[in-house]
Amino acid sequence: VKYCDVVAVKEDIFLVVEMKTSLNLDVILQATIRQRTADIVYVAVPKKSRVLFTKRWKNILYLLRRLEIGLLLVDLKFESPRVEEVIKPEPFSRERSRKLSVKRRNMLLKEFSARYGDYNTGGISGEKLVTAYRELALHIAALLEKNGSLSIRELRELGTDDKKTAGVLQKNFYGWFQRVDRGVYELSEKGKKEIEEYRDIIEHNNML
Repeated sequence: VKYCDVVAVKEDIFLVVEMKTSLNLDVILQATIRQRTADIVYVAVPKKSRVLFTKRWKNILYLLRRLEIGLLLVDLKFESPRVEEVIKPEPFSRERSRKLSVKRRNMLLKEFSARYGDYNTGGISGEKLVTAYRELALHIAALLEKNGSLSIRELRELGTDDKKTAGVLQKNFYGWFQRVDRGVYELSEKGKKEIEEYRDIIEHNNML
């Protein structure tokens, strides 16, 4: 009916289902356009096991909830296809969503407060991500480069994080450090080479 795949009316409630072979931006846009005239809008797509637990899939489900669009998964493996309602097209509560994401929000605030600055280029893949953890590792590496081998206590006295310095050195996630004695570390050959990529950050934040 008027380019809609499925239309149903009950007690003056107008329902539309858009059926597509895959869940993508095109069908979501089409569903939002249907919301101009329909009271309830669903998107129906074939159920594909390989995409159900991906991060992209979860993000799309979140988008559908925000847009108040329902989702139906059609299992075509059976002689008589089975339909599963994954998302109900109901009003979205932003406040409830934020409460459910409070842990992620707190982690983001903690990361932000631990940063010297923001050096990440948004939207560019292949760039090295400068996290708070990497910033601390750079601070330690810069001090070891300048002063030679140092103990954990000496590094703390020079301004590195009191609680996290030992863990960064012991885990040595980037391979930048090597232990020369109990609680004493120096910069590895790998560390000497790789921190050159972050020389501007080291100098900008006076990590020395």
